[in-house]
Amino acid sequence: MAKPFKLKRVYLKPEKADGCRVLVDRLWPRGLTKRKAKLDHWLRDIAPSDDLRKWYGHEPSRWSGFKRRYAAELKQQKDAVKTLRDLRKEHGSVTLLFSSKEEKLNNAVALKAYLRA
Repeated sequence: MAKPFKLKRVYLKPEKADGCRVLVDRLWPRGLTKRKAKLDHWLRDIAPSDDLRKWYGHEPSRWSGFKRRYAAELKQQKDAVKTLRDLRKEHGSVTLLFSSKEEKLNNAVALKAYLRA
């Protein structure tokens, strides 16, 4: 059975236990070099659209609406979702990386829930 996807802020130190490291943000993290990020993949297309990201603005009262709208967008990004699932099959362990300071209500959390469903 495949391991569940893990979540981690991209600014935290990379570890072997991370497995395959995948950035799931549309924008590159501020102040971070590619060398320090130690990414295996950057899947911009799986990130929320700019319109949805701006609408949400990490406003907790919009979280349920954000998850619902993001899930609708993910249904249109079948190739990107398949890529993530294939990476998990290939590597066993995949860590979804995000740059947000908000660690509980962000796109990576919503993405992980979508992938689990």
